[in-house]
Amino acid sequence: MADDVADRTGADAAVHERSPAQLSALYQELILDHYRRPRNKGAVASPDRAGAARNPLCGDEVSVTVALDGEGRLSDVRFTGRGCSISQASASMMTMLARGKTRDEVGALRRRVAALLTGDRAAANDESLGDARALAGVANYPARHRCAAMGWQALAEALRLDP
Repeated sequence: MADDVADRTGADAAVHERSPAQLSALYQELILDHYRRPRNKGAVASPDRAGAARNPLCGDEVSVTVALDGEGRLSDVRFTGRGCSISQASASMMTMLARGKTRDEVGALRRRVAALLTGDRAAANDESLGDARALAGVANYPARHRCAAMGWQALAEALRLDP
């Protein structure tokens, strides 16, 4: 875990030293990494909540299962689904960000990611979004917004968050 924090700090520092073209390539690789090796893929064994989202235009699907601890924090968040690299990588990133958070914290993260996906520069530089910052380029492709938001939509349904 300490090595992961050290690596992440180094990666964050490296991001600030790269050209826009280098950043784009780095973010594309990060998205492909989450797509090829998704984090938290599968279903929670005994979920407290579940939600799903589907993009009728392309058929992509994401389902989310959640386990809550006694304080209302997401003790486990997992996803299943099929679809494009953006939808599946974004769901993977979402599980990493949501684990350990409260319902309200997840709502705030969801709003921040929505801002990121529509081109908010401050959100694109918000280190609290972790790997999800790699999705900033989706802002240039409105047809892909729904793909990148599907995991968050499924989680919102599971937690009964406002749209």
